[in-house]
Amino acid sequence: MSAVSNSDSKRTVLITGAAGGTGRAAVRESLELGLRVRAMVRTVDDRARALEAQGVEVVVGDFQDITTLRPVVEGSDAAYFVHPIQPGLIQATVNFAQAVKETGGATTVLNLSQRNTGRESAGVSTRETFLSQEVFGWSGIDVIHLRPTMFLEWLTYPWILPNLRRGKLWMPAGAGTSSIVAVADLGRAIAALLNDPSGHVGEIVPLSGPAELNQTQMAAELSGALGREIRYEDAALDEFVAVVAGLGVPAYLVDSIRGIMLDYQAGRLSGFDDNIEKLTGKPPVSIAEFARERAGLLTGAN
Repeated sequence: MSAVSNSDSKRTVLITGAAGGTGRAAVRESLELGLRVRAMVRTVDDRARALEAQGVEVVVGDFQDITTLRPVVEGSDAAYFVHPIQPGLIQATVNFAQAVKETGGATTVLNLSQRNTGRESAGVSTRETFLSQEVFGWSGIDVIHLRPTMFLEWLTYPWILPNLRRGKLWMPAGAGTSSIVAVADLGRAIAALLNDPSGHVGEIVPLSGPAELNQTQMAAELSGALGREIRYEDAALDEFVAVVAGLGVPAYLVDSIRGIMLDYQAGRLSGFDDNIEKLTGKPPVSIAEFARERAGLLTGAN
């Protein structure tokens, strides 16, 4: 697929979760491609007004209220569907798919799945993601399933960052590997597919970073980028999950993180692909590049 920007495009693309990580990145990159961007929000607040200031059409909708979704979807050529890691994904999927069908089914849906999605996945959220993917398939609408691996932003989360600042990459990954990827690169890939989904409808598209590494190798990359020793310590799963829960993380998300770690250990987050470069014409950033850009945050120097 060509990565050339279509500045004269009149395509209207709907982006849900526009205030979140991948949604915000998809908005930015879609605007760069000259797309007409519509963002679905729950309420009009300062974040929504900031989107409007960028030239985005802001529309109010609720995944759990089907009556709000048809006017949100209507007139869009493609839509990015992303649900937060919280209960309600299956109902949201049913409502969204039905809204697309009611508006004539002309909207191609990009569904954010997960690399470790499957009926046998360890976490409830991942199993529900599998069912969501199946529901979109049953609906008969045009859909593309995106399956990213772990996000590089994981390094900045409060159950990872404090130890990282002390020189320790502490997580219960065992010998598992991952081609960890930056949210910004996912945003570029999402925008490219919203702009031109042809050739990918009905496909599962894995999205990864530039290299598959284990945690020891990731720690070495971080050491070189940050100019200080970072060593990997394989945490005990229960201890790690207790730390996450102790931060006040909702129980559903705690279960999801436990499941991700079990899947990581079992190799379900492994695998490498070059789809981001194929879609956008630019390779994704490496762990070292990401770390250098955020050195102050990762070391506590800022």
